[in-house]
Amino acid sequence: MTDAEDLHPVDPQRVAHAKERLPHQSQVERLTSVLTLMADPTRTRLLYALDVAEELCVGDLAIVLDASEDAVGYGLRVLRTAGLVSRRKQGRMVYYRLAQGFPQPLREHCLYQLIQLSTETDGGGD
Repeated sequence: MTDAEDLHPVDPQRVAHAKERLPHQSQVERLTSVLTLMADPTRTRLLYALDVAEELCVGDLAIVLDASEDAVGYGLRVLRTAGLVSRRKQGRMVYYRLAQGFPQPLREHCLYQLIQLSTETDGGGD
């Protein structure tokens, strides 16, 4: 018997409901992997820049982020490997954009709300 099996829930209906609604462990691991990718300041700023500008090349992104082209290129490579960013070649130029299907609510709401939540200092909500 595990520790969880030894416990008697105070609210068995809510416990059962929560257990039913939990994502599968593999889904949580994938989500954690994606969030870890986004935890890097350069990669997060790249996502924001691509959301605002829709499409930019490495050099232009480096100017926007005030970062080196190497740092931007590496960040884009990681985001592209994760499926969050796509690229398009036009002659010798490569343009990057958010991947098709990048969640609109994440772009318009969640990312900005997370910043807002993290800057609140009242400590309320408990």
